[in-house]
Amino acid sequence: MSADTRTPDDVAPATEARSAAGPGGLDAARVSWSTAGRLILDGVDVTAPAGAVSGLLGPNGSGKSTLLRVLAGVQPPSSGDAAPGHPASVVFAGADLLAAPRRRRARTLAFVEQEASTDLPVTVLDAVLLGRIPHRSLLAGDSADDRAAARRALDRVGMADYADRELTTLSGGERQRVHMARALAQEPALILLDEPTNHLDIAAQLDALRVLRDLADRGVTVLAALHDLQLAAQHCDHVVLLSGGRVVAAGDVRDVLVPEVLDPVYGVRTEVLTHPRTGRPVLTFAPRG
Repeated sequence: MSADTRTPDDVAPATEARSAAGPGGLDAARVSWSTAGRLILDGVDVTAPAGAVSGLLGPNGSGKSTLLRVLAGVQPPSSGDAAPGHPASVVFAGADLLAAPRRRRARTLAFVEQEASTDLPVTVLDAVLLGRIPHRSLLAGDSADDRAAARRALDRVGMADYADRELTTLSGGERQRVHMARALAQEPALILLDEPTNHLDIAAQLDALRVLRDLADRGVTVLAALHDLQLAAQHCDHVVLLSGGRVVAAGDVRDVLVPEVLDPVYGVRTEVLTHPRTGRPVLTFAPRG
């Protein structure tokens, strides 16, 4: 992570806006992105309420990872593709994230990418301590508070015993949990995750989603791209469904995860049951035809 060297006085105040997602929520509008003449995101509007686990769903190639990278500021949105004269906006808790300098944005937002690998010989603890960089001055080293925050984050994802291991010696699932710990150590108000259950066995998947639920219960805004619709049905409060770079449905899981919405998007036949204990939808799928 490279730190922004500007001070707050060098930057104009963030634009104030009223978020449709409510106080503390994420509200993005008209987000487009294209490459080599191909439109990947086509004027996407997405909200993620505060205090909820929001799932970003869609088939492979629908634009989920690209959308998260634009929202996180990793890559800028394309200009003018969806609505000429009406640029994309990404607003969180009344602040314009696209206009915020990188260091200020990193104090608010953490992003867990799907493939965040490294060949550098760093320990697990050092990798998690990267999440503390936005909270200290540019030339300062790790403080006792930083190390305590990193160890708490490792404990929350079940990786406390791995603190002194080199990151490169871990399995894909273990590295995924370390990257989530790095995001937790960042202490964000908004966390974006790209397939956080990727490479994880079922117990670790449930643990990861439990961590996201705990964050949401503390008021953190959570938006996670998920490949598994069943996990989304059981653990998300709010979902956004993408297809072909556009939002085709958004809202409560009980309203979006239904056959009339899912079948044309995924090309399957969906049946929705009700979990006898939680009352949440349980999905089964069959080939169409």
